[in-house]
Amino acid sequence: MTKRLDEIRRRFEPLLRRFFHTYFLLVRGMTLGVRAVVLDADNRVFLVKHSYVSGWYLPGGGVDFGETMEQAMRRELKEEGDIDLTSEAVLHGIFLNSHVSRRDHVAVYVVRHFRQDGLPAPNREIIECGFFDPAALPEGATPGTRLRIAEVLHGKPLIATWR
Repeated sequence: MTKRLDEIRRRFEPLLRRFFHTYFLLVRGMTLGVRAVVLDADNRVFLVKHSYVSGWYLPGGGVDFGETMEQAMRRELKEEGDIDLTSEAVLHGIFLNSHVSRRDHVAVYVVRHFRQDGLPAPNREIIECGFFDPAALPEGATPGTRLRIAEVLHGKPLIATWR
C-alpha cells in the first residue's frame, strides 16, 4: 500500500504544483522570487535539479509574505543546498521572468562566502545538486542560468529579462 501511495504522490505532485503555480499567477499581482549564484573557492557554481521541472537551475524560490529578498535567498539556500552564508551576499540584479509571467521578477544574488557541511540528500523538491565548473555545466542547465553565470563570472552585460 505504501508503494502505491508513493507512486500516486510521485505522479500527481508535479501536476498539482503546476496547477497551483498557474492559479496563483492568475489571482496574484506581481510575484517576486530570488536566486543565487553560489561560487566556491574554485569558482564552481552550485546548481539544483528540481523534481517538478526539468533542467538545472540556480538555487532559489519565492519571497514569502513579510520576508525580505535577502531573507528569502538565505532560506532557499538552506533548504535547497544546506548552505549558510558567512558574510553578506551581493545583489547582482533584478530581472523580469517573462517565461513565467509578465508580472514575475527574480532578484539574483552572488554568494562567495558560505558554509556547507555536505551536499544534502535528495528530497521531494531537490533530486540532485552540486558544484559545477562553469565551463562544463551539466546538460540541461537552463539558458537563464547560463546567462546569469556568464554575467557574474565573465562580466557579460546584464540583460533585463531572465531568458
